[in-house]
Amino acid sequence: MSSTYTFAGKQVIIYCGIPVFAAGVLGCSLNMLVFLSLKTFRQSSCVFYLTVMSLVNIGTLFLGFFPRIMVSLFSTDGTEISLFYCKARLYFSQIFIGTSLSCYCLATIDQYFATCTRLQWQLWCNIKLAIRLIIITVIIWILHGIPYVVFYDHVVSSTTN
Repeated sequence: MSSTYTFAGKQVIIYCGIPVFAAGVLGCSLNMLVFLSLKTFRQSSCVFYLTVMSLVNIGTLFLGFFPRIMVSLFSTDGTEISLFYCKARLYFSQIFIGTSLSCYCLATIDQYFATCTRLQWQLWCNIKLAIRLIIITVIIWILHGIPYVVFYDHVVSSTTN
């Protein structure tokens, strides 16, 4: 019975995962193209957050989702073979996902400040501050993921292998 569920799960990942992956990469790429093509967008701090978010979402798709599709297609899991690959994939996926969510939050806060009636809060919406906040955010997520690299290890269970 479990082999039926395993087969069904693989088929769902193959036939639904590939279109979702392609649409995600295409959508994020088009977002970046639109955001970077117009000068008015390039000068906006909110658009900068969304551009970085699109970039790290592409990284998330390639590091987190694409390997799952490949495992379903070829039945070879690189995380079982290489501990380095397992740790690196988990570490960078965690950095990309955290950075993406942080960029989304920063873009929302930036839009609130941009539409606020108080002038001193509108001054917080500039590209220099956005670059600094992105750098700080990435550093925080890099430091947050260090325990994955240090303490994560393969454990083979006797019941589930």
